[in-house]
Amino acid sequence: MALTDIPFANITELADAYRSRKLSPVEVTRQILDRIERLEPTLRSYVTVTADIALEQARKAEVEIAGGRIRGPMHGVPVGIKDLCETRGVKTTWGSTILADYVPESDCTVVSRLYEAGAIMIGKLKMTEGAFSVHHPAVEPPNNPWHADHWPGVSTSGSGVATAAGLCYGAIGTDTGGSIRFPSGANGLTGLKPTWGRVSRHGVLPLANSLDHVGPMTRSAADAGAMLGAMAGMDPNDPTTLEAPVPDYLAGLEQGIRGLRIGFDPRYIYDVCEPDTAAVIDEARKVLADLGAKVTEIVMPGNTVAMYKDWAKFCAVETAVAHEKTYPSRASEYGPVLADLIEQGRNLGVLDLMRIYHARLVFQGQLRKLFQEIDLLLMPVHPFGNPSAGKLDEVFKRPGGIDDVLRFTAPFDMSGSPTITIPGGLNQAGLPVGFQLVGRHLDEALLIRAGHAFQGATDWHRRHPTI
Repeated sequence: MALTDIPFANITELADAYRSRKLSPVEVTRQILDRIERLEPTLRSYVTVTADIALEQARKAEVEIAGGRIRGPMHGVPVGIKDLCETRGVKTTWGSTILADYVPESDCTVVSRLYEAGAIMIGKLKMTEGAFSVHHPAVEPPNNPWHADHWPGVSTSGSGVATAAGLCYGAIGTDTGGSIRFPSGANGLTGLKPTWGRVSRHGVLPLANSLDHVGPMTRSAADAGAMLGAMAGMDPNDPTTLEAPVPDYLAGLEQGIRGLRIGFDPRYIYDVCEPDTAAVIDEARKVLADLGAKVTEIVMPGNTVAMYKDWAKFCAVETAVAHEKTYPSRASEYGPVLADLIEQGRNLGVLDLMRIYHARLVFQGQLRKLFQEIDLLLMPVHPFGNPSAGKLDEVFKRPGGIDDVLRFTAPFDMSGSPTITIPGGLNQAGLPVGFQLVGRHLDEALLIRAGHAFQGATDWHRRHPTI
């Protein structure tokens, strides 16, 4: 592996290089820290760079690997942590000024598990305020490394930018309405939103508890599998975690997808998608079919539209609950967008909330029945290709604009379904556009296998921004 290629190596490639003694964790960590020092003034993806912690963890990993005590594929791999994950002794801001000086006394479960797997924390990554749709007015948003004028995605913006720019090898993301998928699509990454409850939320500050998913953002499907394998599993500190055993997500990657049934709804997709997004879906259909999958037309459940149109109201109520200790008592410290969401939640009627809750149950049942007919569901990430930040600002400001952005993502937070976002092409300006595959609950292994098969037939995931 050439020295210039190290920042963009896959996690699985790093693991092989460590085992063969071609690279060392200390060498790699220092190179990533040097790269952060050079590029952060432009990209602004980190809140806190934890250089001393990273080098200490790297030295420990180097000794263990040299002694044959290899913990797994994440051993010695520098990763970034979204700044809503509590980290002992390192401030956790939640993208807010409310918690600007908050230093937790313990690590959240997902960080602890990455440490147990031998991963190295390179730093804490920027995010939108409270993990909603915009950054706090006092925070400078990260810049998309492909083009500074383009949307970096929300809310896991820093994780998307840093991973795409080679400032870490993977990052923790969270997804409540699309926040793993949006920055993955915008930055050319592979993002995995697991089944709700597959990964512990203990010590992860919430946006909306019953919608929040925690998952990895990486540069390949195999890397997403490696990282999810370290993160997933039942946690006694989070009683909502699922008790299903965690499989080896890297086993069986080469089985391919021949014979898999992949459904897509052309009317639901093409009626609203701009040409760049439609072209990526067309290409994905072709590649998946060439790999042996049976790509067939389906009709999305009747309640799908209600799921993305009612998502904001439902999220608002849960967000209001999450902020009870500081809102309205410290309302002046909130940015206007998050404050408005909380106000909506505090003022939503109980009958309206229950109607949405019952519609959500219906949708979950409809989706389960659909997955008796198909194995995977093909979806865009959003309708807009790789939009400029200004264009998305206009979309969010117009009445119902957020519904257009959430059309392909929010329904699968309401259902708790696992999804994988995959780079599927470039637009006419040479910027990445992604698509997503949706699976049955706890079928992350199949999503990873399908993503790996697609990436074996294409090279979109190996294209990186020139910074």
